[in-house]
Amino acid sequence: MYTPSLRSENGKAVGFTLLELLIVIGIMVILGTVLVLVLNPAETLKKTRDNQRISDLATMKTAIGLYVTNTVTPLLDNTSGNTTCASGTATDTIYYSIGSDTTNIADSTLDNGSGSVPIDGQVTAANLSQVSGSGWIPIAFTGLTGGSPISALPIDPTNTVTTASAVTSSDLVYRYKCDASDLTFEMNAKLESTAYTLTDNKMTKDGGNNDNYYEAGTKLTILGAGGTGAFDF
Repeated sequence: MYTPSLRSENGKAVGFTLLELLIVIGIMVILGTVLVLVLNPAETLKKTRDNQRISDLATMKTAIGLYVTNTVTPLLDNTSGNTTCASGTATDTIYYSIGSDTTNIADSTLDNGSGSVPIDGQVTAANLSQVSGSGWIPIAFTGLTGGSPISALPIDPTNTVTTASAVTSSDLVYRYKCDASDLTFEMNAKLESTAYTLTDNKMTKDGGNNDNYYEAGTKLTILGAGGTGAFDF
């Protein structure tokens, strides 16, 4: 059986058999399937979000660094004396990029190393990105000479917590904690792509002490290495 014939240059009729057409179609289907598997849209999206997370933390590290070096008395938690940055005390606070009016975080099992439960800091969703000290990272960047080096605080591209009363290392949110003793800070994010968690595991190569997160800051031990008595979440 032939398809409608064509004419070659010498006038002879040419065409494709049904079998040849089926073979061509089969090859196209296989190539299309291989292309989808190679591109892996879901993995591509995860890697795109991970790149955003890495970029966001780098931006914040630079911004906070500028704030600390250009402020006479840096307030890394926007309180006099950096009271919620106190190392190893009951006032220790982990700040999350989750709005308290959306998901109220309460880590009742989290121990800060001193036998007490730390406070988990959140602000309303409407204020999350504020750079005046009322945002999820409580630093008044607007107080710098020349104004804030950033226009808004970044939040995680997914920014969700599965169970508000039991935050885990798999939750896709940003976290921030500071240390008043030496005016240092740490931020972290959970990466999700295979490329950055297996193939090239950036969470184990960031210089921090917690392989569950991608860590950035000036002291990558503030949030703990995991296990009892450390800031796991």
